[in-house]
Amino acid sequence: MSLEQAEPLAAKPTALAQLRSRGRLRGVVALLGPAFVAAVAYIDPGNFATNFSAGARYGYALVWVIVLANLMAMLVQYLSAKVGVATGRDLPELCREHFSRPVSAGLWVQAELVAMATDLAEFVGAAVGLNLLFGVPLFPAGLLTAVVAFGILALEQRGYRRFELAITGLLGLVFFGFAYDLLMVGADATDLASGLVPGFAGNDSVLLAAGIVGATVMPHVVYLHSALTKCRVVCRDDGERRELLRFQRLDVLVGLGVAGLTNLAMLVIAASLFHRTGNPGIDSIEAAHAGLGSLVGGGAALAFAVALLASGLSSSSVGTYAGQVVMQGFIRRRIPLFLRRGVTMLPALLVLGLGLPTTDSLVVSQIVLSFGIPFALVPMVLLTRRADVMGPLVNRPVTTAVATAIATTIITLNVYLLYQTFAS
Repeated sequence: MSLEQAEPLAAKPTALAQLRSRGRLRGVVALLGPAFVAAVAYIDPGNFATNFSAGARYGYALVWVIVLANLMAMLVQYLSAKVGVATGRDLPELCREHFSRPVSAGLWVQAELVAMATDLAEFVGAAVGLNLLFGVPLFPAGLLTAVVAFGILALEQRGYRRFELAITGLLGLVFFGFAYDLLMVGADATDLASGLVPGFAGNDSVLLAAGIVGATVMPHVVYLHSALTKCRVVCRDDGERRELLRFQRLDVLVGLGVAGLTNLAMLVIAASLFHRTGNPGIDSIEAAHAGLGSLVGGGAALAFAVALLASGLSSSSVGTYAGQVVMQGFIRRRIPLFLRRGVTMLPALLVLGLGLPTTDSLVVSQIVLSFGIPFALVPMVLLTRRADVMGPLVNRPVTTAVATAIATTIITLNVYLLYQTFAS
């Protein structure tokens, strides 16, 4: 190659520079998106079940759990995004490369079990949403959910941006639905502030707290977020990677912030409407919908049902995408989406077909997810502290210490939950 040919090639702007050249606002917006996809999993139908049950039974007492869980989620998802930017690989791929084969295989098996628990929450929630809105029986509604989820996933095959925008739009429906309901119901600022003080209201509240954490810090999107960032924007050097990482921090702050406010709104609505009026028995999604309709009005009930449906459809699509990332990363295998979706949605279809209590099933699924969190979080902490894996973007000691504290807190909560369950 001659010098004349090489100079224009060297002067060609990088992918990051091209995106930033769109302008101050458009350039920033173009770099956002992965955290919004991950955020959908943090407000899936399992959150509806746990947050409304917590608010109706204990009022504002577990507000601190939602706030703490969301702060933990922000750091967790940032570290996952950082893995993709720094290494160009996703977390399952790194686990396969740096851990022994038995460990990697064990992580894969538990990740697949977590995927089934995830699908249980998402499919059941979307089916209930269709039932509340259109009267569709639960089992056919579950099948319709699968069809729509495939349609959303098909957008990803035509470019990541279309998929991100579709998911972000559904996320917006959930957020604004609960913003409307919160505006209609109102909140007690004093009680809300008192709920920020850590404490439990008996053993049952510990069970719900574990469910809230399981519904907030989601194992499958810990794996997925790294896959969303690993090749979304190709960086030329470590300087560009650091610049891109700054935008990933903003992405996580905004995306997970929206999810956190939505979760908080769910609990506050239940506390203000049901606990305050002496209706702590509102422990199902259907009862919450009916209560909103009778106590507030049809508009509030409609907003709730639309938010539930949007949550189920978007999170089921994200869950299937995460399942492909897990399988391809851990064992280098891909299976058709129809087959994967068929296997992982079986528990949900059984729940719907047998007529089992939907809300109880959702809460149990979130507890299962809570037990799966350490198996995603501990490997990520171990890998992000290694300079030979992360290079110049290796974690600072304080970051590793905080992430370790988060993992320890979750594990301790789960051990305590096991003890209380079998001791009673």
